Amino acid sequence: MLKNFQGQARKLVAQLAQLGIADTTVLDIMARTPRHAFMPESLVHKAYENTALPIGNGQTISQPFIVAKMTAILRQAERPMQKVLEIGTGSGYQTAVLAQLIEQVFSVERISALQYQAKRRMKQLELHNIQMRHGDGWEGWRSKAPFDGILVTAAAVQVPEALLAQLNPDGGRLVIPVGDRQQELRVIERFGDDYREQKSGEVRFVPLVKGELA
Repeated sequence: MLKNFQGQARKLVAQLAQLGIADTTVLDIMARTPRHAFMPESLVHKAYENTALPIGNGQTISQPFIVAKMTAILRQAERPMQKVLEIGTGSGYQTAVLAQLIEQVFSVERISALQYQAKRRMKQLELHNIQMRHGDGWEGWRSKAPFDGILVTAAAVQVPEALLAQLNPDGGRLVIPVGDRQQELRVIERFGDDYREQKSGEVRFVPLVKGELA
């Protein structure tokens, strides 16, 4: 599936390395994941540009640099990332990257049409370690908690309490964009009832909307 785009994928990964992505395992997965398969056919020619692109329903496929950065931040946790929750499946691109690195991936999407398309793509890519749910990302996935990592692909106006509660209390890590017009990437680790937070730069994401759409 990637054969016709291998040259473009290699150039993209080289660019990500120049931009500061040092995790070579993440870069290798990015090189092998067919980003063009996660977007409308009319935008396939832009698939390996380092930019966010529209996927319909007012949503976007994230910029490759951000996908690589957030994935690498998860992997930097002291706790092994064996069970990860993704909030905002979207096209499924970030989901697919995680699934090639993490033993179990759980993903919540509020827009059923996007979730249906993402499920179909995972089957085509033969990624079978993913469980998906149509629901409200603000609520997480309580019945599957606790999670070693939680990665949020839309910006919340504040950190959802439900997600903090669903982190593994022994070093679970949450990576989440927070803010409205001005957004920043936050990294929060849980140790018992103690939450340690650091900031990791300005970002731009679509908003994390409460509720779900049929």
